[in-house]
Amino acid sequence: MSAIMLSLPGRADLRSWTWPLLLLLLLSTPRAASAKPDSLKEVTDGDWEKIMTGEWMIEFYAPWCPACQQLQPVWQEFADWGDDMGVNIAKVDVTEQPGLSGRFIITSLPTIYHCKDGIFRKYQGARTKDDFLSFVDEQKWKSMEPVSSWFGPSSFLMNSMSALFKLSMFIRRCHNYMTEQLGIPVWGSYVIFGLVTLFAGLTLGLLLVFIADYVVPSRRFSSHDYYQRKQATEQQRLIQNQDEDQEADGEEDDDDDEDQDGVWRNRRGSPEGRPEARVQGYSDEALRKRAVGSREADEEDS
Repeated sequence: MSAIMLSLPGRADLRSWTWPLLLLLLLSTPRAASAKPDSLKEVTDGDWEKIMTGEWMIEFYAPWCPACQQLQPVWQEFADWGDDMGVNIAKVDVTEQPGLSGRFIITSLPTIYHCKDGIFRKYQGARTKDDFLSFVDEQKWKSMEPVSSWFGPSSFLMNSMSALFKLSMFIRRCHNYMTEQLGIPVWGSYVIFGLVTLFAGLTLGLLLVFIADYVVPSRRFSSHDYYQRKQATEQQRLIQNQDEDQEADGEEDDDDDEDQDGVWRNRRGSPEGRPEARVQGYSDEALRKRAVGSREADEEDS
């Protein structure tokens, strides 16, 4: 009985130590579980510039891609070693980040890039965890040709490509909204986009013309003697028109004089005292021949 009484305090002490240990385990387990997802970072259009510093391994994937789905467990295991190796392991969903897809010219999935202090190289090796680890640990990336600065993600060309990809995704979402939410037919959506493109092109063209004319005006209009030459040309044209009008009036006067002479001849008649017959449809030569023939006939009769 005394032995049992002596053992009771020991059990009480054991219980007093067990509960704090269990509490510590419960508190530490969620932290360990929540630490693993943080090892794989996500890059978006808004914070992509953070990859320009330090060393990064970035995977571009799409949820619907079968090859990407097979790579995800391997990439997660590789990300768990990232903190130990001092490398940031990240992923980019191209369906949610179309700007980054255009900025890096992603043409196949999955695509992996290595970045070291803003210098990018496209990974072309095997896609296993050991290959990824050796690529970073042994610095195999040094033997690869880096991406040209012209095609770097921070270049003007790639910024333009990023904006173009964002615009295409925006147009696609608008199309889906009009066809699915508003019930507009597909051809109606195409007509709307065609008209918007047409008017936008016309507006942009006119704006560019106005800007070009303002920045680089035409030499013809900017010269000092342009308006003087213009006035002189107009005066010369006016004088020329007046001369032509005067010549036309002179020709009309000559025609009137000829008409009056013809009337006077008709009134005077022929040299024999007979009025000249005006035969409709006959020319002067025919009339002359008829007059000569009649004269010869009169001579024969006499």
